[in-house]
Amino acid sequence: MKKEKWYKFLFAVSGLLVVGFIIRVIADYIQYDPIATSFPFYATLLLRSVEFILPCIITFVIAIILKKKYST
Repeated sequence: MKKEKWYKFLFAVSGLLVVGFIIRVIADYIQYDPIATSFPFYATLLLRSVEFILPCIITFVIAIILKKKYST
């Protein structure tokens, strides 16, 4: 893969992480039972955001940096 194409790949990975986050949160919401669990649903959201959104932000920032580097 050419060096100029890496930022496009990283943008795609970032988008897939957002889609994965949405799908996983919907699945967690469907399976969530407030009576059986001792933790609130926002704790699950916090965990999933660390799991998906944090890497998404990192790859997005790296993609922006690479795009600026190779566009000039």
